[in-house]
Amino acid sequence: MTKLDTIRIMNAVDIIIKKRNGAELSRTEIDDFINGITAGTIPDYQAAAWLMAVYFQGMTDRETTDLTLAMAASGEQLDLHDVLPGTVIVDKHSSGGVGDKTTLAVGPIVAACGLPVGKMSGRGLSFSGGTIDKLESIRGWSAEVSEAHFRRQLRAIGLVVAAQTADLAPADKILYALRDVTGTVPSLPLIAGSIMSKKLAAGADAIVLDVKCGRGAFMETLTDAQALARQMVAIGTLAGRKVTALITQMEQPLGLAVGNALEVQEAIAALHGCGPADFQELVEVVAGEMLLIAGAASDLGNAREQVSAVIDNGHAFVRFCDFVASQGGDPALVEHPERLPAAPLVIAVPAPSGGYVHALDAREVGLVTLDLGGGRQKKGDLIDPAVGVVLAAKVGSTVNAGETLCTVHAASRAAADAAIPRLQAAYTIATQPAAPLPILLDRVTG
Repeated sequence: MTKLDTIRIMNAVDIIIKKRNGAELSRTEIDDFINGITAGTIPDYQAAAWLMAVYFQGMTDRETTDLTLAMAASGEQLDLHDVLPGTVIVDKHSSGGVGDKTTLAVGPIVAACGLPVGKMSGRGLSFSGGTIDKLESIRGWSAEVSEAHFRRQLRAIGLVVAAQTADLAPADKILYALRDVTGTVPSLPLIAGSIMSKKLAAGADAIVLDVKCGRGAFMETLTDAQALARQMVAIGTLAGRKVTALITQMEQPLGLAVGNALEVQEAIAALHGCGPADFQELVEVVAGEMLLIAGAASDLGNAREQVSAVIDNGHAFVRFCDFVASQGGDPALVEHPERLPAAPLVIAVPAPSGGYVHALDAREVGLVTLDLGGGRQKKGDLIDPAVGVVLAAKVGSTVNAGETLCTVHAASRAAADAAIPRLQAAYTIATQPAAPLPILLDRVTG
């Protein structure tokens, strides 16, 4: 060990103690600590101790912003302003949920309105499907594009969805892996910093955050979702970005389809203006917010008019076709979504009793889809793009005993038989009427 390494480790101890005692760290101290983690000069056990100190003592908005900027600066940072000079680069992020295929429809709509959307996305893990997994159900489509291709496609089409590179916010990857095994995942500053570091490194000027709230989301209560939303908006504002956070319902799945190819079909329907009501509404709300925050609309009413126009005239759908083809996908599957991968068995799930649907457990529907093969239990698992669940009844629906609650799209009869009782149990049916769930719960701005 060199003398410099010894000094760095001693400084790391001082920083850990300072945060353990509840004091506010300076930007220099945070930069030094993150640089040490990235360079490997601060060992995992010290990084873990610091994470635990942050977990218990929290961070101020200024500290959290400095942490976010340090993680963003730990690797490659995209600057896309030379691609389309003078144009605001806009992005969206969803905290993940069951049936959340919003990016697939929002991206083409916003691009068709004239705003470029250059997006780095990830794959799903556990019951939340990833955007890339859904798009890969389109034969030939690939998220692996070079930076030159990324820039060329953004300039020509205005829409790119690419896999997150290994060089994007590497400090976040190190810290996230440690958080996962040290019991420090549920820390608002660490969650917000992790999400926002990747958004800032990816070069967006304006960001709309879709923070899911409910049984099928990481944040199960509105209070927790609001706290996370405020934290991320504060980070973006202090970092000089325009950020709006929408808190949206995830007690039940979004839309009707859960499963990769099934969700692509539903996103295509939304681009034609005929998606399920809750999904169509969320798509148009998020797209409108992106136009507004980027300064491309005078108010939300004008933004929604623009969104409706590109759906009605078909420009959004054409943009999606061009996007798919540019990344190697077969556009014929977009034009004829019935040709997307389909499960060999489609079996109806009957209602065990009649009445009104009062609740539908989004998490259980997601876990059923996972066990059908539509998600991965661990990194590297293969996904069956064809399997999933399509809902026929949601909260507020009236059902009779024996009527179809949903359909299971399965690879085998055994898999379908295992799914049916779980899906029946995911529904709460009562004798009193129930109101449909609202999609938008809150809106947080800078």
